[in-house]
Amino acid sequence: MKVCGFSFIRNAIKYDYPIREALLSIAPLCDKIFVAVGQSEDETMSYIEKLLPEKIIILPTIWNDDLREGGRVLALETNKAYQSLEGKFDWCIYIQGDEVIHEKDYQEIQASMSRFQNMDVVEGLLFKYKHFYGSYDYVATSSNWYKNEIRIIRQNKKISSYKDAQGFRWTDDRKLNVKAINASIYHYGWVKPPKAMQDKQKSFNKYWHDDQWIDRVVGQAEDFDYSQIDRLQRFEDSHPKVMKDRISAQNWKFDYDISMNKTNFKQRVKDWSRKALGIEFGEYKNYKLI
Repeated sequence: MKVCGFSFIRNAIKYDYPIREALLSIAPLCDKIFVAVGQSEDETMSYIEKLLPEKIIILPTIWNDDLREGGRVLALETNKAYQSLEGKFDWCIYIQGDEVIHEKDYQEIQASMSRFQNMDVVEGLLFKYKHFYGSYDYVATSSNWYKNEIRIIRQNKKISSYKDAQGFRWTDDRKLNVKAINASIYHYGWVKPPKAMQDKQKSFNKYWHDDQWIDRVVGQAEDFDYSQIDRLQRFEDSHPKVMKDRISAQNWKFDYDISMNKTNFKQRVKDWSRKALGIEFGEYKNYKLI
């Protein structure tokens, strides 16, 4: 079974992306990893070049900074990496620059890829998500955060990244048929030093909104206000080993009183639906579970 990884990145050092940890976390599962590295304002290119030269293949790219609608530029960069795949692979593992896979899930991931390798009806594999927020000690729990997404797909030129690169679809807009597997993506996109997070918000939101919206919503503060969150819970499990040094180097403090969690009527209905009926009411699903 041949497996490749693919990703995209830009300004990883400037905005403190854990891209090193992301790529290292999928390396044991992949024969090759293809990374679209956008023209950056820091040393991202040389950083990636030195990481795993025997396994990583770099595609230099230039982002379209004029494309400021729906995060579409992120999908375009994802597609550049995916379409650059050289060779024939049975499965392709997609990882974003702030996502990491835990080594405890390797066996399940490998077994799932092997189990469904010759079942063409299975077009992708669905992962659970852990969204960390503020620090490495808390995960977001409200329904505003997506709970599952596709992170392994077949190699097929007719599959492409969808909308803002959260998931994938066929080019005729059909959803992929997927199997859910017992493995998680550890999402660290909301764990950064407060200044780096604020800088990222000002820059990143340009791919969704105009300057007036950014000034009004993100503002001009130096540091990001992590207190603007509705529901969190303490994370009591282990992080992936590749995150050890990054977690040890955390140089800011974030504390949250979980007794202050906010739950509006809509959230209460969703909580009841999940507990009483086993249904995630109103959950966004960009896939067809089979």
